[in-house]
Amino acid sequence: MIAVGAALAALALFLAACGSGGTGARDEGPAHASAAAVAGASPSASAFGKFRRVDAVALLKRDPQVSPAVKRELKPCDGDDYQVDVSYGDLTDAPVDDVVINVMTCADWVGIGSYVYRDDKGVFKNVFKSEESPVYAEIDRGTLSVTRQYYEQDDPISSPSGDVVTPYTWKSGRFVPGKPTRNEYGKSADGSPRPVPAT
Repeated sequence: MIAVGAALAALALFLAACGSGGTGARDEGPAHASAAAVAGASPSASAFGKFRRVDAVALLKRDPQVSPAVKRELKPCDGDDYQVDVSYGDLTDAPVDDVVINVMTCADWVGIGSYVYRDDKGVFKNVFKSEESPVYAEIDRGTLSVTRQYYEQDDPISSPSGDVVTPYTWKSGRFVPGKPTRNEYGKSADGSPRPVPAT
């Protein structure tokens, strides 16, 4: 699916943590006059069943659960393009597809916030957030998968030592974490971390 492909492409860029420019992750653009859909009051439906597009930037800006620090970083990086990646899918068995939003920095594409919004009687409400940078969330076969990179002493921003991937499932009205998986990235011959590949 297009949304899954976009999420995977954004994850590759995030893991690379490069600042080489380009459009990168799918950008949602600035808030528009039609931002009434931000609160989910009547988001426009499409031909894809439960999918309803939202204005992700405006949704984040209006959400009191999004920290001031993330909101300060939520700005156009190149013209009108925001460093925001959006995916839609069924995580909570809601009548409308859930919305997963990742916010990244302009300078180095590091994930600084991941959020999930669920439709509740026509209004999209925040049901998950992680602002433990670097972080990236995606939909993996109906499960919310959250990747948090970690750095050891002297690791450059482009070469984390590894990551911890935690699956979350929707139970009793909230996301419950499952058993995390720890991945350690390879080291070069001199013992330093190898740069994370872009693909």
